Amino acid sequence: MPGFEHFGKEEIKEVNDVLETGIMMRYGFDGPRKGIWKAKELEQAICETFGCNHAQLLSSGTAALTTAMSALGIGYGDEVILPSFTFVASFEAVLSVGAIPVFVDVDDTLTLDPEAVRNALTAKTKCIMPVHMCGSMADLDALQAICKEHHLILLEDACQSIGGTYKGKKLGTIGDAGTFSFDFVKTITCAEGGVVMTNREDVYISSDGYTDHGHDHKGVDRGADLHPFIGYNFRISELHAAVGLAQIKKLDTFLAIQKKNHTALKNALAQIPEVSFRRIPDESGDSCTFLSWFYQPKKQRKLLLKN
Repeated sequence: MPGFEHFGKEEIKEVNDVLETGIMMRYGFDGPRKGIWKAKELEQAICETFGCNHAQLLSSGTAALTTAMSALGIGYGDEVILPSFTFVASFEAVLSVGAIPVFVDVDDTLTLDPEAVRNALTAKTKCIMPVHMCGSMADLDALQAICKEHHLILLEDACQSIGGTYKGKKLGTIGDAGTFSFDFVKTITCAEGGVVMTNREDVYISSDGYTDHGHDHKGVDRGADLHPFIGYNFRISELHAAVGLAQIKKLDTFLAIQKKNHTALKNALAQIPEVSFRRIPDESGDSCTFLSWFYQPKKQRKLLLKN
């Protein structure tokens, strides 16, 4: 259930706060904005809601993945292992920093198969990027063990799994960095937007500069900022952040509705003998954004075995 289905007076209020000042850029113009800083508020709310130390808002989930990779030092010639079942943005981001996407099989979780990951490791492997597809999570214990053993980066693409958890921790906050997408059809939306979440200060500092042409944001005058490296214009606007600020306050409600509907549909489908469901490494942590199931009639199964 996407958050846009529950737009209301809360979103209108937050957006009007920005419109009344006329300052729609997230940086600068301190006087006329009259203390209205929606992007800063939303970043703080993300940290508090999802339990991470740092959050950097961006213009999209794709921009978030690209920024996270750059901040983590992933670049030309590095190999990034990711699942063959994913959205195009996952490997677009890998290619955008000059790295090489290495696609491997998924297992019955519909996410990365840890054994396939091990078989794909080479001297050029820099990062393992699980994609928590369709609301549920990868086997993070197994993937973390591989990363620890081989000194690899773990980057979570949690763009489809906002609100999901794994053993009590929010998806997107478990690896070296994680990302959400806040596009129009996500569980919470900014209309367009994304975020890099991390507990590493160095990754946050690099993400903060990379999203704004390399500005270090250390002074009170943005025009006098130093530019220690080159970045891009991946900034979110105050209007988009305002929408997200209203939405994040409704997240628990959205998740409760999703879980109620998910349970009803799953119980109904479970009555069909030919239907089975994906394996979820932590059932209690499913965000219930999607219900994924398999249909295999007995006749078809026998035919496949015969051939």
